[in-house]
Amino acid sequence: MPGKLIETYQVRVYMNARELGLTQAEAAYVAQFSERSGQRIESGDYQPNRGKVRAWRTSADPLAEVWESELEPMLRAQPKLKPMTLFEYLQTKYPGKYPQVLRTLQRRVATWKALHGSAPEVMFELRHEPGRLGFSDFTELKGIEITLNGQPFEHLIYHYRLGYSGWQYAQIIQGGESFIALSEGLQNALFACGGAPKQHRTDSLSAAYRNLGVFGTNP
Repeated sequence: MPGKLIETYQVRVYMNARELGLTQAEAAYVAQFSERSGQRIESGDYQPNRGKVRAWRTSADPLAEVWESELEPMLRAQPKLKPMTLFEYLQTKYPGKYPQVLRTLQRRVATWKALHGSAPEVMFELRHEPGRLGFSDFTELKGIEITLNGQPFEHLIYHYRLGYSGWQYAQIIQGGESFIALSEGLQNALFACGGAPKQHRTDSLSAAYRNLGVFGTNP
């Protein structure tokens, strides 16, 4: 923060994060300043008296009376609470006493969640590339009965689709799952598509699973 002293509260958050084992970059992110500022803190540029953090604040903490006694317990009980919710709580309970603390609340809540909140969910985006993957499956129509000469017609629908474009092919297969049905359906699907993907998955179909060495698919 060039030209501006880092607030003592942020320094304390940074040092606490470092003591918990966070890297300089991670601790600086939690304290909401740059990694360079973290390096200056540890080198003593922002710490008078040979690296000792000041024991006083550059300004009064506007939430000193309510943070530990009211707001933090609310966060511990409901970690998903947002700063605006806490701000509205203060406005309702203490009319006119905390008119300009929203940004302070936002920083304080972000810091608290980074140090004490639950770990964020990790999501891996599934990306399909053109021409890379095709899928085969068998399905049956639910609630529909087809008869021939009054007799039930035993059949399944072979379904093929491409992962990237979503192009689909389907055909009726007499009987149940079999290697012959799978190979016939896939052959017709590839002919209709005009090409073959690099990989083909069958969602662990027993017809392909038991003939993996012959058919060469990826179940």
